[in-house]
Amino acid sequence: MAEKSLAELQREVDAYISQFKEGYFSPLTMLARMSEEVGELAREVNHIYGEKPKKPDEADNSIELELGDILFITICFANSLGIDLTEAHDKVMHKFNTRDKDRWTKKDTL
Repeated sequence: MAEKSLAELQREVDAYISQFKEGYFSPLTMLARMSEEVGELAREVNHIYGEKPKKPDEADNSIELELGDILFITICFANSLGIDLTEAHDKVMHKFNTRDKDRWTKKDTL
């Protein structure tokens, strides 16, 4: 499968959402949906890496699918507010590479 840029992902999600009269949810609703998805991810991580096993009748989900759900709602959120996620990513990386550059111990390079 070919790699997609963030801009391509944003266009793909927008094309999907744009086919429905309802369009994007309000920012408050999207934040609630994002919180729900993060909770579902937490549950999966707890089942796999924590002390809480799944119930025998509990549906099979995966960390991959939960992360995909979070990515989808993040893209929806950004699209609805006119945010370019590539620009947002670049700003965050600039912050990490400047303000936080000495926060953690770097590995030795050969």
